[in-house]
Amino acid sequence: MTPETAYQNLLEFQRETAYLASLGALAAWDQRTMIPRKGHEHRARQMAALARLLHQRMTDPRIGEWLAKVEGSPLVQDPLSDAAVNVREWRQAYERTRAIPERLAVELAQAESEAESFWEEARPRNDWQGFLPYLRRVYALTKEKAEVLFALPPAPGDPPYGELYDALLDGYEPGMRARELLPLFSELKEGLKGLLDRILGSGKRPDTALLRRPYPAEAQRRFALELLGACGYDLEAGRLDPTAHPFEIAIGPGDVRITTRYYEDFFNAGIFGTIHEMGHALYEQGLPKEHWGTPRGEAVSLGVHESQSRTWENLVGRSLGFWERFFPRAQEVFPSLRDVRLQDFHFAVNAVEPSLIRVEADEVTYNLHILVRLELELALFRGEVALEDFPGAWEEKYRAYLGVAPRDYKDGVMQDVHWSGGLFGYFPTYTLGNLYAAQFFQKAEAELGPLEPLFARGGFQTFLDWSRKRIHAEGSRFRPKALVERVTGEAPSSRPFLDYLERKFGALYAL
Repeated sequence: MTPETAYQNLLEFQRETAYLASLGALAAWDQRTMIPRKGHEHRARQMAALARLLHQRMTDPRIGEWLAKVEGSPLVQDPLSDAAVNVREWRQAYERTRAIPERLAVELAQAESEAESFWEEARPRNDWQGFLPYLRRVYALTKEKAEVLFALPPAPGDPPYGELYDALLDGYEPGMRARELLPLFSELKEGLKGLLDRILGSGKRPDTALLRRPYPAEAQRRFALELLGACGYDLEAGRLDPTAHPFEIAIGPGDVRITTRYYEDFFNAGIFGTIHEMGHALYEQGLPKEHWGTPRGEAVSLGVHESQSRTWENLVGRSLGFWERFFPRAQEVFPSLRDVRLQDFHFAVNAVEPSLIRVEADEVTYNLHILVRLELELALFRGEVALEDFPGAWEEKYRAYLGVAPRDYKDGVMQDVHWSGGLFGYFPTYTLGNLYAAQFFQKAEAELGPLEPLFARGGFQTFLDWSRKRIHAEGSRFRPKALVERVTGEAPSSRPFLDYLERKFGALYAL
């Protein structure tokens, strides 16, 4: 068997696996949007069966044989060639997956599905004690998985793991380690807390009551669809649906779906939630379709993915230029805005106010929410705190960082779906996304000129084209850190993000 034949076998086999995984994505979308209430138990069994099948395929010994035949051949001589990128990523995925026992993969898939379903019902009931056994099960299995992965060597060129948490973090942000993350977050925390103190001490407050007027759900949906189309989201290759916790999910080329949730007495959640998920979807729709089913056609990391959603939600969607374009239309759609001035609306949607809910947090306080979750996760995996103690630890950190504390579990430790889905190590990617977003946006303006005047004219395609050429088209060719350095010329840093916040909120609050 020649290296060329082996590589062709890999392409065909891995793409078939990707088709099966995409059916799992479709089932996951359905479970969180359309499934009948009594269908969850059967869906959990379906997901477990699919997880077993995927695990068997992903650990097939032939993958190892084909990889060995291709590795070291002229096909992968250039480390940045499509073949070399695919082989590099396939090798790491193969080693990580086959190290995890099939029993563990299946149990974890079923436990996550059951926990997510219970969370959807338990959160409105504020039922922490009922949810806790499900969370314990997911955590125990996730920790077992982390222990297996920690024993493996990292990918070539990546730094070694320093602690158990690194093995999980690496699955979401390849190459990132806690020892690199913590100094970055520490600098950010100090800058954010200093800016927040100055804003709260400025005496200026926007009238956020205007965002709490009547906003009918159907009107929000119509307006959101208009925004999606104007910004470049291909509505013939996606759809918008309501759900309990907004998400974007890529089923495959031509099918990238987003969800949101509407509150008829609150503007921000539905509209900015939709724009956020749109940013994710624009990235997925911009990945090279000819490479679908291979790493070369996949997003490089969740941090880079988040950079795209936060860019569109905040740097674009909360900019004055954006609303110079869309506020007149918003006033037509929502009668409750017709007596509001553009400047007052723009100030209101950029209001800075410590709050309890992460997904509704402003740009200044958002990353403090993430810091709470990161510190709890690290403490959990370091054996410094137990799940039973999470509510108390959560309240203590919220008081220290944001000066607020939850009155119940649903707006506290139960507000996110992530832990029920086993996504320990995921939360830091949200903040990394904010940092990457500011760096990418800064570079885009250096090359394209000021972007807000462009947005005011509806010229979103110019910026989207830049993002697709510089970021989306690369797929997983580069590691996240290398991609940031390649696009911006600098290593990941908190400074561009802090500078952006200083400029924007310094002007809004006359600091």
